[in-house]
Amino acid sequence: MPGYLIKTSTFRVGGRDFHMQSLLDAEQFHDPLGEAASRGITEDTWALFGQVWPAGEALAQKIASRDLTGLRVLEVGAGLCLASLVGHQRGGDMTASDIHPLIPAFLAENTRLNALPPMRYETCDWGGTEAFGEFDLIIGSDLLYDRDHQEDLADFIDRHSARSVEVLLVDPDRDDQQAFHHEMAELGYGMAITRADCVLANGENFKGSYLRFSRDSVGA
Repeated sequence: MPGYLIKTSTFRVGGRDFHMQSLLDAEQFHDPLGEAASRGITEDTWALFGQVWPAGEALAQKIASRDLTGLRVLEVGAGLCLASLVGHQRGGDMTASDIHPLIPAFLAENTRLNALPPMRYETCDWGGTEAFGEFDLIIGSDLLYDRDHQEDLADFIDRHSARSVEVLLVDPDRDDQQAFHHEMAELGYGMAITRADCVLANGENFKGSYLRFSRDSVGA
């Protein structure tokens, strides 16, 4: 027994079923060796990685509508990596990234469940200085939940951006995003915001926005 409870759910994305192993609920906690704690993950936040959240599902649906063939794509704060798995199936050269120690195991299982080849994963801390490549498209969902981390997130994205890059974030209309917007503007990215109108697998309408940031090689 792994020390936590799991379930498998199916999400219809882009005309295909994606089977996702997740934690049974957001009340789980299992960190016997303190590995999560050493990465700054508390008991209250430990289980957040293990759900497919509405913004992540909305991002996956958006990615399913795009041809990613030949693009280097990074998902930031990937959690269970549904959007990355969809992008992987769509031909993107995908890298998923996050910090929770259990994500690689869940990613391996979800890749197997969906009959997809292995996919690259990187453990990272937005506040660090590491970089593991440059990407043409950087994606993420519900990343602006903590104002104190927004400048670190912008700098992390910039470190991993190619000279011409698109950044696509799905946000559930969180109130305080100004630090992130300001930092991205300072780094030379243009911004556009549009409504993210899509229907989730449970039949509910997602309420949120697409935040698009871009920078071309001339501007860079």
